[in-house]
This record gives sequence, C-alpha cells and structure tokens, in this order.
Amino acid sequence: MLSPNPLPLFCALLLCLPLAFVFTINTGPAATTTSSSAADDGGGGDPVSIPATPLPNARFDIKANVEARILESRIPTDELPIIANAKNPASNPPPPPPPPPPPTPPAFSYDDAEDEALFRVASRVSPNPTRPKKLAFMFLTTTGLPFAPLWEAYFRTAPQDLYNIYVHADPTRNPGPRFSGVFAGRVIPSKPSRRHTPTLIAAARRLLSRALLHDRGNAMFALLSPSCVPLRSFNFTHRTLAGSGKSFIEILKNEPGRYDRWAARGPDAMLPEVTLEDFRIGSQFWALTRRHARAAAADTRLWSKFRLPCLQRAPCYPEEHYFPTLLSMRDPRGCVPCTLTHVDWKGRSDGHPRTYRAGEVGAELIRRLRNERPRYGDGGANGTDLLAHRRHDPFLFARKFDPGAAGALMGIAEDVLFKD
Repeated sequence: MLSPNPLPLFCALLLCLPLAFVFTINTGPAATTTSSSAADDGGGGDPVSIPATPLPNARFDIKANVEARILESRIPTDELPIIANAKNPASNPPPPPPPPPPPTPPAFSYDDAEDEALFRVASRVSPNPTRPKKLAFMFLTTTGLPFAPLWEAYFRTAPQDLYNIYVHADPTRNPGPRFSGVFAGRVIPSKPSRRHTPTLIAAARRLLSRALLHDRGNAMFALLSPSCVPLRSFNFTHRTLAGSGKSFIEILKNEPGRYDRWAARGPDAMLPEVTLEDFRIGSQFWALTRRHARAAAADTRLWSKFRLPCLQRAPCYPEEHYFPTLLSMRDPRGCVPCTLTHVDWKGRSDGHPRTYRAGEVGAELIRRLRNERPRYGDGGANGTDLLAHRRHDPFLFARKFDPGAAGALMGIAEDVLFKD
C-alpha cells in the first residue's frame, strides 16, 4: 500500500479556502421578519428572510433595492401605505346630519262636505235684496288687517243699516290675527288659503255664501284684500254700488299668456266645460250683485274644473280666472267689465303690483288714482257691456299699500280720502 502524499492534500486545501471565505461573508447574521406584501395579501406562507441592514459590498442587495423602488412607483396611490400625521378620513368625526325637511303644508280642502252644504243652502236664497240695500264688505286675509284703524274711521260715520262686514282669515297662521272694533265677531268659519291654488276661490265663495245667508238686504258684495284702502267716502261708495244693477268685474279675453293659464292643469283638463274660447282673465277683486253672488255659490260645473290642482305654478292664478269666466259664460250683459279697485301693474312681471310706501302717500297721489279711468275689458267685444267705451266709473278702492303707510293714510283720511 502506498503512503499518502501530503503535497496534493495541501494544494486542495489552498484551492478551497477562498470559496469558504466568500460563503462566510454572504451568509452573515440575519433577522427574520414577515413580508408586508404577504400580510397584505392575507396569505399564510412562511416568513421571508430579509437582510436587517444593507451590505455595502453585496451586489445583489443593491439590485434588489433598485427593483423594489421601480415596483413601488407603479403601485396605485390608493394602495400605498398611509403617511404618518396625514389626515385620515376614517378618524374624523362624521359630518352633522342634514337639517330636517320643512313641515309638510296642510292638505287643502277645496270643497269638503261642509262647504258643499254651505254653497247648496246659499244657492237657494232669494236673488232679490230687501231694502234698504246694503253693501257687504268682504275681507280675504291671511295676515290680519294692517289698515283696520283706517277702515274704522271709514265706517264711523256710515249708517249701520247700510253695510255688513265679513272676514275670512287663514286659521293655520300662528299666531293668528286679532280683530277688534268693527271687525270683532265678523270672522266667518275659515280654511287655509294660498296663492297658486283653488283655495282662494273657495275662500271667496265662503264669504259670498255667508253674506247671502246672513242678511237678505246685502245687495252688492265687494271683495277686498288686506292691502286695500278706500279712495272715497262711504256715502259715495254706497251710492255708486247700490245704484248699479250690474256687477263690476274685470273680464279680459285676449290677455298675453292666456293659453298657458288655461292649460296650467293639462292641455285638455278644462274640457269640455271650459274651452279656450270661453276662458277669461281678470282682477281678483270685484263687486258682484246679489244675483251673481248666488250664481257663484250655486256653481258646480265650472268649479269641477277650476278646483283641479295646477301642474305648473307660474301661470296658475285660479282666483283671477274662475269668476270672470263664470260670469262671462252665464251673464256677460249683466257685468260692467272693469274692477273698481285701482292697481298699478305697469312694468311688473313678478306677479305683484306696485306697492305704495309711506313717502308717496299724499293728496296728489289720491287725486291721481281717483282720476284714472278703469280698463273696460276688450271694449265690449267679449259680449259684456257694449257701451263700456263710453263709461267712466270711479275707482272706489286702491291697492297695494305698504303696512308702513298706515300713519300717512290716517293723516289725510278726513281731508282727502273721505272728502268727495
């Protein structure tokens, strides 16, 4: 047997020594942590070994860092970790709840059983007034009567057997208006009334019906608003109205926007009772004879159409349509087609007439309002008074006055307003 030669073994050890040295460097101490990507994925794999500190001489670590930065730049921003001290929406308190919606307005009753019974009974009264002929002053209000002191002075010298007062006050207003003096005890059973709804027609019909039933002497029925003021003395007004055998109500056929108003409930909603040819427009405020007041209380045919709610708010003014249309269809020759309540619509397009302020009130304003001539329908072309173009009836009332003008009006009442 040959003895081993030590030289070859020594050479082999010298060749392996560098490899052992490199292996020892690349497998230095390491800390074991869990990969964040594995945690994010929800996986249950084994922990991944990541170097605790970068090694400056390790080529593969540098390459891995570069690749990691490239991959990070491609991650969508909504998948990046939350930055420290940044505002976290989840940690903020929730926004306050939105305010509650406004209360639902009360359901309006246009003609309930009580109204139907009232209208039916009122339609059976005599159409002929007893003597002496009386005037029924009917105030339709939702906010009280700001010019009550002026009306108190107006009625102070009037014979009590020549007039009656009736007030329709919206019962849903809180606090409700208070009435005293000549208005005390004159409020009729009332219901809610709002613009752009048939409730204003129903309110006027209640006033007419109560006045018809209350006093057979009521010969003329004048509808007034809270912003109305008298332009003449009571005696002048009584002579004008009680001496007339006709109603004073504005009746207009060829007004702009007529079709839109007629079709406000739908293109065919008014048919067949009210055709576009029959449809009329006019002021909400009028003075009706007893015979016409009775006809308004008795009507069910036209009311079945005008009581329908409008689909559009802008052209919906039922109170300006119902009474002119009704009387134009029933008795046009029994109407003087004008209103005796002065109002200034010049330059207005918002649905509200000019409002007179305290600084404008004076003798000159009252004289100007008195001297203006009423508008007489379409000049008799719509079947009303054929001699309308020759008439010059006096304005008896005027609107719209600001409540702040009450003092100024009281200051000229005796020397101007009530002096004929």
